[in-house]
Amino acid sequence: MTPILLLGAGRMGGALIEGWRRAGAFQPSDLILREPHPADAIQALAAVGARLNPPDSVLGEARTVLLAVKPQTWREAASVVEPHLAPDAVIVSVAAGVRSQDISQAFGGRAVARVMPTTAVAIGQGTTSIYAAGAPARARAHALFAPVGTVVDLADEELLHAATAVSGSAPAYLYAFVEALEAAGARAGLPPTDAARLARATIAGAAALMARSGEEPAELRRQVTSPGGTTQAALDVLMGEAGLAPLLREAVAAAARRSKELGG
Repeated sequence: MTPILLLGAGRMGGALIEGWRRAGAFQPSDLILREPHPADAIQALAAVGARLNPPDSVLGEARTVLLAVKPQTWREAASVVEPHLAPDAVIVSVAAGVRSQDISQAFGGRAVARVMPTTAVAIGQGTTSIYAAGAPARARAHALFAPVGTVVDLADEELLHAATAVSGSAPAYLYAFVEALEAAGARAGLPPTDAARLARATIAGAAALMARSGEEPAELRRQVTSPGGTTQAALDVLMGEAGLAPLLREAVAAAARRSKELGG
């Protein structure tokens, strides 16, 4: 499946490269990188064997093409490289909302897998939703993303819109929650630096416990909630009619709608 051609080595492409490095999944010599504005870390890869912005003639060596550009620019990226690719190259796309049929057509009918990963692939704790119509393309996506986290196969491509809203975009929801919790702590009288340390460490610890324990979130919530206590008072707000459940339903629905819009 190598060499791997990365079309775009920005935030997501760079995170994946870092995850592969940590996992020992692929070597720099396995990578061909197309990135007009490479960060220092990407440029450093060129010094140890990766091929950064090589001539078009090199692109035909790629067995796997990772489409990691912004959804608004994917057609331009495809049109530039498609004539130079090998006929059996497999396309793995992280472009949100862009349908596999459209990607396949733009890449000359080549096999396509669509994925929606999170940037935690950089530390081997990513979550990736995968859809592919054929087993070979699905296997190729697994080979790229299984070394850097959890992968979930989806039976229907339409489910990727929901997966994007629930998983792909969700790290930002958590960061926004922590940001708001820090601000609330400072408003309650804590020094801002203490509020930040408490909020960040507490959320990170709770997430790690949930991952390690295997308990359902509802059960973990019950375990730390004493009837009539301080946590219950807070949950009466968070789980009320205007609390987290309706807000997240609206947020997920909005993200899913935008995913569909990006796909045209």
